[in-house]
Amino acid sequence: MINLANILFSLVMGFLMSVSITLATTFVRVGPVENFFLVWLEVWLVAYPVAIVCILLYRPFASRITAALLEKIIHSK
Repeated sequence: MINLANILFSLVMGFLMSVSITLATTFVRVGPVENFFLVWLEVWLVAYPVAIVCILLYRPFASRITAALLEKIIHSK
């Protein structure tokens, strides 16, 4: 179920992750060129909406996997 908390979480997490990942990968790809931030912004403008959609879609699945793994870890002790 998508609610306001999930949407806000996706916006914030998508922003933080997309900024971090695109900044690092753009720097590795093009280096410290004069127009670095323009190149990075173009990449980030594509990555941010993709990140939001991925978080909204994958969060329930990732939560179930995490819960199952934690249950196995707890029961194996």
